[in-house]
Amino acid sequence: MTVLTTAFDGIAPLHQPIMVLALRGLFDIAEVATDAVDTLAEGRIAPVAAYIDPDPFFDFTQERPQVEFDDNDERCIRWPCNEFRIARFPGMAHDLVLLAGVEPHLRYATFADAIVTVAQELGCEVIVTLGAAPEAAPHTRPAQVVGSSTNDGLVRALGLSRPRYQGVTGLVGVLQERLDHAGLPAVSLRVGVPHYLGNAKHPQASAALLRHLEHVLGVPTGHGALTEDALRWRSLHDEAVAEDPQAGRYVEMLEREYDRRLEAAIPTGDDLAAEFEKFLREQRPDQ
Repeated sequence: MTVLTTAFDGIAPLHQPIMVLALRGLFDIAEVATDAVDTLAEGRIAPVAAYIDPDPFFDFTQERPQVEFDDNDERCIRWPCNEFRIARFPGMAHDLVLLAGVEPHLRYATFADAIVTVAQELGCEVIVTLGAAPEAAPHTRPAQVVGSSTNDGLVRALGLSRPRYQGVTGLVGVLQERLDHAGLPAVSLRVGVPHYLGNAKHPQASAALLRHLEHVLGVPTGHGALTEDALRWRSLHDEAVAEDPQAGRYVEMLEREYDRRLEAAIPTGDDLAAEFEKFLREQRPDQ
């Protein structure tokens, strides 16, 4: 069975492409990471370069398709979508290959291999996975991003940690192992989302992921477009906490703890971008 459909032949060469992906599911609380990738594609032509057939990978009693009406007012079925889109940034350091998809229920290895195939065929220099996890963090402070990589060069260049987690994993964990075996450098970025907010939207956390990407990749990520949404949701979060005095005291405790921590989990700024580009130059066979 062919699970990957591609349209690579009609794509002009990409400029030092980076793949950025996020998958809605257990490791994307409140869809923070997939919202970030969607923001990267907004306002630009982003043609589909490939897509993964959903049929072999999903339990449709858990991830149900939806019936909708199309532009011609005809009924159609919308299935879980995993499309790879091309975002070009003329004059910038990199073009991007974007996947804002849905984590599968089945056949993780086959699904991960499809992602690896797209990365190889399009010549992606690095694969960046985005995620979001609930943490004991206050919604009144900037969301913190942490990063890890199994690649020694990226660990040194970006000040990342090496993954130490052992236990139950998801598709991204399987993908990281597949990328290692394929010799493709990969970075995992995860943003913390206040656990007491449940699945409430948190565009402030999406913007934090995009700011880190912009520092490192040297391409505009459009994080400023989330400002209005972030302010609106911050107001809603404030109102929810204000209704519960105990919750208010808990947030104050989290604020004190946050303020004692280091300002950031990974470096930012021009030095970070310069080190990343140096790493990429060292990986290219002609340099």
